[in-house]
Amino acid sequence: MTARIYRPARNAMQSGKGKSKNWVLVHEPAAPRDIEPLMGYTGSGDMRQQIKLSFDSLEAAEAYAQRYGIAYTVQPAHEPTPKRQSYTDNFRADRKTPWTH
Repeated sequence: MTARIYRPARNAMQSGKGKSKNWVLVHEPAAPRDIEPLMGYTGSGDMRQQIKLSFDSLEAAEAYAQRYGIAYTVQPAHEPTPKRQSYTDNFRADRKTPWTH
């Protein structure tokens, strides 16, 4: 059973960065999901897929995995490049697409 340690990206629907500073440890599925024949629901007997642990730092997440003997892989954190633009740039005359109502 392996685990994946990563830092989640910010929510695309919001401009804030909430819940994107912590590191998350999730277990990879041990077996593929199966379809229940009666109702057609997708399920799995692996309960570790439901566990999602959050840590303040990468070192804390790695220490937890090592303490409990969990094999893990670390995905490097992606730092977005901020796009700086002032409000007045929206009304410049030399825009690529002219601003109109």
